[in-house]
Amino acid sequence: LPSMQTSRSKPCSCPSFRLREVASMYFTMIAVFLVILVVALQGSVPRGSDFPYKVPLDPQGLLELSWNVSYAEQAVNFQLLVRELRFGLLFGMSDRGEFENADLAVLWSDGHNSYFGDAWSDTKGQLHMDSQQDYQLLEARKAPEGLYLLFRRSFSTCDPKDYLIEDGTVHLIYGILEKPVRSLQAINISAIHRGLQRVQLLKPNITVPDLPSDMKTMEITAPDIVIPSQETTYWCYMAELPDGFSKHHIVMYEPVVTAGNEALVHHMEIFQCAAEFDSFPYYNGPCDSKMKPDRLNYCRHVLAAWAMGAQAFYYPEEAGLAFGGPGSSRYLRLEVHYHNPLVFKGRRDSSGIRLYYTATLRRYDAGIMELGLVYTPVMAIPPGESTFILTGYCTDKCTQLALPAAGIRIFASQLHTHLAGRKVVTVLARDGKELQVVNADGHYSPHFQEIRMLKEVVPVLPGDELITTCTYNTEDRSRATVGGFGILEEMCVNYVHYYPQTQLELCKSAVDAGYLRRYFNLVNRFNDEEVCMCPQVSIPQQFSSIPWNTFNRDVLKSLYGFAPISMHCNKSSAVQFPGEWEKQPLPTITERLR
Repeated sequence: LPSMQTSRSKPCSCPSFRLREVASMYFTMIAVFLVILVVALQGSVPRGSDFPYKVPLDPQGLLELSWNVSYAEQAVNFQLLVRELRFGLLFGMSDRGEFENADLAVLWSDGHNSYFGDAWSDTKGQLHMDSQQDYQLLEARKAPEGLYLLFRRSFSTCDPKDYLIEDGTVHLIYGILEKPVRSLQAINISAIHRGLQRVQLLKPNITVPDLPSDMKTMEITAPDIVIPSQETTYWCYMAELPDGFSKHHIVMYEPVVTAGNEALVHHMEIFQCAAEFDSFPYYNGPCDSKMKPDRLNYCRHVLAAWAMGAQAFYYPEEAGLAFGGPGSSRYLRLEVHYHNPLVFKGRRDSSGIRLYYTATLRRYDAGIMELGLVYTPVMAIPPGESTFILTGYCTDKCTQLALPAAGIRIFASQLHTHLAGRKVVTVLARDGKELQVVNADGHYSPHFQEIRMLKEVVPVLPGDELITTCTYNTEDRSRATVGGFGILEEMCVNYVHYYPQTQLELCKSAVDAGYLRRYFNLVNRFNDEEVCMCPQVSIPQQFSSIPWNTFNRDVLKSLYGFAPISMHCNKSSAVQFPGEWEKQPLPTITERLR
């Protein structure tokens, strides 16, 4: 058996165990597991309903993870199906999918005996047995399709070597051992077949609402396409609602994934096109193709979004998302992200999303509102930053003017940045006090975006403030990253889904342009290299010419923290609500959430 590593002191109030007690618990667990593996008890596979959430871990589908969440016990129960077990596997979690500083459950064999334990990896990727065993093995059973491992892990273990499971994205990692190893420490994680999968582990415990009796379905799916033999493809397909399609409410939607492609279909979205155009050209092909018509860029209104591991999305019983009828475009764009790292060739696909809708309109139309930062280059991130924070505001002045007296209720949220985004959070504040988190993702990935139902509905009243903060990492960049639509530019957005729908579609901010000019003037005065302030030079060009020393970085951070803002309090027609929106003071927060 592998030797135990002594645990470091734990700065928390959890009970501590003597090493002998921990070792005894550990050896008992190993002994039980060995008995189970040797006996290889045959038995029925647990019902699928016991583990409602499921995701393939690897592109070939050899490892399939299912899980459920117990909020009462503050624990996640995992079921891992190993279709072709050889000499073991690694499964665990890390900050962003790295195999260094990871929290792992490891099953390995020396060719004669099999072992299971809770382990961790250090900064060099070396594995160590954890002195506190927090992956609790519940059962192992053989079935015709493979070996099922059932184990449990608490959200928080008070072990500094363990990953804290929290709301938002979780980066799951896996590795397959194809040769016997003499000990845990002998596993070379750089030499094994390994990979990464992103999921939202802590799904909200929401009661499924009753669905209307006259509900109909509509499938928007790719038309039997051949998935390109490359790692990443975004595929666009244009669909059209029937002529004379009247106003309906979408009450639910769910994924339709072609059998056998579960590990390749990464995420999907349906966008409704802008009503200002009478028609849109047909298109079926890669979204980045030069053959794609430019007009398809006006199909941006999200109707549905799904990502791997997500289940069906339900609207609250009293609300539905309107589509069809006057003022609504008949044209829809399906976008499917295929992740094909093994570069399979000739794989055909007809995946998409199934919409459930009703002609019996519910009491409220659901709306979608954009929070965060305006898409503008005045908000920039210097190069070489590990954690740079930008904040966008929906101010009390805007909500006081635009929201109904009874307020609105937010029930779902989709966070969005581009490639440098690492964390996103939106907080509700009232009278200068932060009341609650609307949505937060401390391990956010731009490669995993989905509309997430909130655990509880968030009421927002007139005069409230919604503050969205994004954290970025630009350590791999040599030039400043400015705000904008390009993939190498940045965004900070929270698309909140709410009811009843109002005229307010966009409530975002950006730093006042006049104060940014003062920043450029200050940089000129205190640096040997001059930053051109000519009117014809664009803001991105001015940012790119700044020498990014400590002074220039710190002053920019300070500017974003105190300078007045330009507010965009916009209706769906992109027209601003009446009022003065320039040079608005930053909201004053006197009491923050822990």
